[in-house]
Amino acid sequence: MSIFIKICGLRDVESVAAAVDAGTDAVGFVFADSARQVTPAEASAAAAEIPDNVMRVAVMRHPSNDEWMSVLEAFGPDVLQTDIEDFDGLDVPGHVLTWPVIREGSVAATGELPEVFVYEGKNSGTGEAVDWSTAAQMADRGRMVLAGGLAVDNVAAAIKTAQPWGVDVSSGVELAPGRKDVKLIEQFIVAARAAEND
Repeated sequence: MSIFIKICGLRDVESVAAAVDAGTDAVGFVFADSARQVTPAEASAAAAEIPDNVMRVAVMRHPSNDEWMSVLEAFGPDVLQTDIEDFDGLDVPGHVLTWPVIREGSVAATGELPEVFVYEGKNSGTGEAVDWSTAAQMADRGRMVLAGGLAVDNVAAAIKTAQPWGVDVSSGVELAPGRKDVKLIEQFIVAARAAEND
């Protein structure tokens, strides 16, 4: 099965188009406090031309239900990604997939895991990598999307070691925080696809 690839922290039409053209499976828009933060209206505009086969992911962290509702109504994502404990207080309709974030070293990492989950470090978007050997143990327990610290030069090693279902990159394809590099996006996807065929 082909590895699932998500390019996260997108903010404009150009970088979204680059990710889609390069063959990404999902594009992520960050609504949490971050250099990559967008409003629901900005995300909706950037995502206007995304084809149906590419998932649109709303990335949040500890949102109130009102904040989530505003994203749901104005952006209409296919997926909500936020910390696993956040879902208890959110009204997520059945047509929206949920990707709980399990943070390295958290209590949630030792409990029962959902079918699909994102595994990353304590702080999103900082380029902080998780221990790939520990991640490999997590990957045995569900469809794990590996996030944190991935880049063109290490994604192949990460895939080989952790054996994730998917990979998620943000800062690793940027010129500066919040500024995506079209070439790095393309190179990351090529490197990830090549790694799964080794």
